[in-house]
Amino acid sequence: QVQLVESGGGLVQAGGSLRLSCAASGFFFSTYAVGWFRQAPGKEREFVVAINRSGVNTKYADSVKGRFTVSRDNTKNMVYLQMNSLKPEDTAVYFCAAYKWGTAIQKADEYDYRGQGTQVTVSS
Repeated sequence: QVQLVESGGGLVQAGGSLRLSCAASGFFFSTYAVGWFRQAPGKEREFVVAINRSGVNTKYADSVKGRFTVSRDNTKNMVYLQMNSLKPEDTAVYFCAAYKWGTAIQKADEYDYRGQGTQVTVSS
């Protein structure tokens, strides 16, 4: 059974930090790229960052460059999203998704699996 489970969300003040985790199971994780996306109430889903199968290549949305860092540990089937200098506009449900062809892409619809998400709320 394929599963992607996000954790680490919560409430934080502006300027604070959170570390999200994405735990994968049920598929050959190390061959998949992983992306993080977010969706705020009343807004469209937004690409945040993607990391390729090896972890060497990444793509970041301009809105998070310099503040967010993605990493993965293929020995543990985990992907992490370190979020620093958080802003109220970062408030959203964040979810991870897996893409079987292994390259870091931005289009959420092309991903094969996705998790349920974790809420991140940044207060001003």
